[in-house]
Amino acid sequence: MRLVDYLDKGASLDPDAPCLTTEQDVRTYAEVRELSSRIAAALAGQGVGPGDKVAILSANDPVAFTTVFGISRLGAVWCPINPRNEAAENRDLLDLFDCRALVFQAKFAGLVDQIRGDLPRLATLVCLDGELDGALSWPQFLDGGTEYRDTTPPGDLVMIVGTGGTTGKPKGVMLTGTNLEIMTAIVLMSYPFRGRPVYLALAPLTHAAGVLCFPILALGGEIVVMRTADVGAFLDNLERHQVTHTFLPPTVIYMVLGHERLDTTDRSSLQCFWYGAAPMSAARLEESLRRIGPVMAQLFGQTEAPMMISTLPPRDHFRADNSIATERLASAGRPAPLVTVAIMGEDGSLLPEGERGEIVVRSSLVMAGYYRDPDATAAASAHGWHHTGDIGYLDESGYLYIVDRAKDMVITGGFNVYSAEVEQALMAHDAVRDCAVIGLPDDKWGERVCAVVQLQPGHLVDGEALMTFVKKRLGSVKAPKQVEIWPDLPRSTVGKILKTEIRSTLTSGS
Repeated sequence: MRLVDYLDKGASLDPDAPCLTTEQDVRTYAEVRELSSRIAAALAGQGVGPGDKVAILSANDPVAFTTVFGISRLGAVWCPINPRNEAAENRDLLDLFDCRALVFQAKFAGLVDQIRGDLPRLATLVCLDGELDGALSWPQFLDGGTEYRDTTPPGDLVMIVGTGGTTGKPKGVMLTGTNLEIMTAIVLMSYPFRGRPVYLALAPLTHAAGVLCFPILALGGEIVVMRTADVGAFLDNLERHQVTHTFLPPTVIYMVLGHERLDTTDRSSLQCFWYGAAPMSAARLEESLRRIGPVMAQLFGQTEAPMMISTLPPRDHFRADNSIATERLASAGRPAPLVTVAIMGEDGSLLPEGERGEIVVRSSLVMAGYYRDPDATAAASAHGWHHTGDIGYLDESGYLYIVDRAKDMVITGGFNVYSAEVEQALMAHDAVRDCAVIGLPDDKWGERVCAVVQLQPGHLVDGEALMTFVKKRLGSVKAPKQVEIWPDLPRSTVGKILKTEIRSTLTSGS
């Protein structure tokens, strides 16, 4: 299926039903479908055709999300761009993806100005909600529409998503219609759906919250789009719209648990409250099951195998006697239907239950590969399995436990931070001789970025100054939340920094 087919399926069930809802208005399936056709025609009027790449740079917005379906209807490829990225990273992604057009909100005009001059292939800029020099306004864009063919993208490629590498250089994950169809099927097979769903989207639609909309649309459900992340408004919407399904990363769930109105909010409509994108504290999960309700539902995936490598639906959080299955709360659930998961040793052999190794996957859920990067694609699919880069084990009941990340990636507040990129930023400071960046467990963020720094002889600088230094270069998400200054760093005989020893020292409190 193409991405637009989910919208069209929902429209076929009831064209007058609400599709995209905000505090300001409600757009029916018929209205969203009609606008998606106008967007496809407008893109064709700008010379965009099947297989061309179109980027969207926007916060949560129903028109921006409708643009996804216009791109798909034309047979072009959606490239979501994260507004939280720094300008250089987004420039690299737009260049890597060969983007022909960029649709953006006016509040990101400054970022667009920083990168547009370095992208000669970027022929069309469209501002969703303003008039800016060098960009088409939204009315101008729509008025320039021409005839087009409603078509399938070449090779089934529907989406390219940027992901960093361990060197900090971005890669483009190629996702096909088949990948997202398998993901959608797993969602509908694994989690409760009773009646017409109402999905509340507070988390960014450029991430997990966006692709979780596709199964909702296939059932003709309503998507309530929150333009800003406000926990109080989230609780208001939960009650007002009688929400059945929602998704939040753990760090925001902790904010929900701490909100004074949680216990007085009507939560009776909830069927499924997904959590994922970062580790969640077992103690806070147990609290969520008691206070939010028996509706918590974990999902584990990655960009390369979206969302559904393993699942822990609401029922699996409980034992047969309805008591909370505390022994399972630290797991990532069981391998999803339509997905085979194994644990692999360094030599490519598959390991028995209980033994730790790299988590590997076989499924039509797995990406088509990395865009224009055959070497990285081959490495990720060595021995005939997709390599997740995560270290874990399967227990005797088939539950998957993730214990480490082989690629030194830190997942903080639902966002991926690669240690090498932070290390490079730290090393740009004159006072830093060497450093190592790791992720440490954190009750609020899931993991926090922690840097251990060795200074140049004769130099003095404190941790706060280094945090500010990195924040100015990489932004607040990637900046360390903890900086330790040590006289020396533990190293192997060949001089490699031993991050395992650093982590052990910091977690033991010594």
